Amino acid sequence: MPIQSVTFDGRPQRLLAFQDPVSRASGLIAIDSTALGPATGGCRLWPYDDNVAMLRDVQRLARGMSYKNAIAGLPLGGGKSVIRRPAGDFDRVALFRALGRALNEFGGDYLVAEDVGTTTGDMQVARSVSPYVFGLPVSGGSAGGDPSPWTALGVFLSLEILLARRGRSVAGSRIAVQGLGSVGADLCRRLHAAGASLVVADVNERAVAELRATVPAKIAAPGTIHGIEADVFAPCALGAGLNGTTIPEIRAGIVVGAANNQLATPADADLLHRRGILYGPDYVVNAGGIINVAAEYLGLTTGEVADQVARIGPRLSALLDRAEAERITPSAAADATARDILASASKGRSGLP
Repeated sequence: MPIQSVTFDGRPQRLLAFQDPVSRASGLIAIDSTALGPATGGCRLWPYDDNVAMLRDVQRLARGMSYKNAIAGLPLGGGKSVIRRPAGDFDRVALFRALGRALNEFGGDYLVAEDVGTTTGDMQVARSVSPYVFGLPVSGGSAGGDPSPWTALGVFLSLEILLARRGRSVAGSRIAVQGLGSVGADLCRRLHAAGASLVVADVNERAVAELRATVPAKIAAPGTIHGIEADVFAPCALGAGLNGTTIPEIRAGIVVGAANNQLATPADADLLHRRGILYGPDYVVNAGGIINVAAEYLGLTTGEVADQVARIGPRLSALLDRAEAERITPSAAADATARDILASASKGRSGLP
């Protein structure tokens, strides 16, 4: 199928659908913006209910990557790929070879790395047929490899900033973490080491057991953990978990986590604000992973990645200051900043912070 021109939330995107008859998988790649550089974003493997859900997810995620990369000051645009996971056993090698062939259709306008449900091994398979793949195993001090530890670090640093604005520190705070994938589990280990007490939840019982083998934590049901009384609620699972149903039930004064597209609608940011909940915009705080991917693409070192990830906290503080000064939500301040950067770049100016 050829690359299509589509519209999402009033702005154009490019969309490519692909299929692999061997693995029985179908997928989508969406490019939202190349104003700052090649579109970059991970590949998600998930058992979507239908093609409509898959399309909605890839378009929202691609838009989020445009904003994330702009706010992070990266020379990258926004894009994303998603694959509908086949039921039962499937040929994983054939699937990621198919992804690699689809990447080649964009000729370098979209660069991919791993995301929910995918691994560095999957990226190596895709790289065998496409040069536009990153998140590969590292050698020496070069940047690369699994980006999830960097994502977790950025969220941890942001959580520290938000707690400090409420006169607290991580030590002695109660943190409710929803989602114990690579990022969520790493975040829990960092929080425990810093003296926090944890309440955790995941739909995967094995993930919960593996975490509790090394980190003491209480367990809550995935569907109710947002309502646990805590200092911080950290959503680290899938998106749209902050919505008109869950937000009234939140019993934490701060919400910050690694999940993408946490707000089901823009109006949910206002709902959080009206409840007095301090929110760390997801694409600001979870940028550590894409910073690592960008460094791999640019040939930088892990030390340079660490320096850039360390800027996430001060960047969040500046956005919170803007929100207070302009009497808008943190999400509105982040969106406005990202749009300004993209608009400036589209007019031929750098626009980078």
